[in-house]
Amino acid sequence: MPDEPDEMFLDEEAGRLVRPFTVSNGRTRPSTHFDMLTLVMSTGVRPSADLGPDHDTVLSLCSTPVSVVELAALMKLPVAVTKVLLSDLVQQEALSARAPRVIEAATAANRETLEAVLDGLRARL
Repeated sequence: MPDEPDEMFLDEEAGRLVRPFTVSNGRTRPSTHFDMLTLVMSTGVRPSADLGPDHDTVLSLCSTPVSVVELAALMKLPVAVTKVLLSDLVQQEALSARAPRVIEAATAANRETLEAVLDGLRARL
C-alpha cells in the first residue's frame, strides 16, 4: 500500500501512470498566455477550489521564481499541460506570472565584447 496518495499514480520503472491530459481534465489550452521562459511564483493565496494534487505540487515548487519550462521538467509533464495547470492557479490568484524581459539585439559594442570572449575561449582551447 503506498504511503502517500501520489504514490499510487507512480511506478518506479514505468513512471507516471496517469496520462497528462487527465491532469488538466482534457484541456489543452491555457486560459492565460505563458511563454516557456515566463517566471511563476506562488503568492501565498490558497486556491478557493480544490484543484487537485498536481496543482498542490506546482504551488510547492513555486515558492521561489521558476520558469514554465523548468517547472514542466520538474513535474515530468508536457509544457502544454503545465501551462494549463499554471493558468488555473493564476486565475485563483495563487500564482503570479512575469513575462521574460526582451533583450534588444546586440549592438556593435556588445558584438565586440562577445567576439573578444570567443577569441579568448578559442585561445584557451
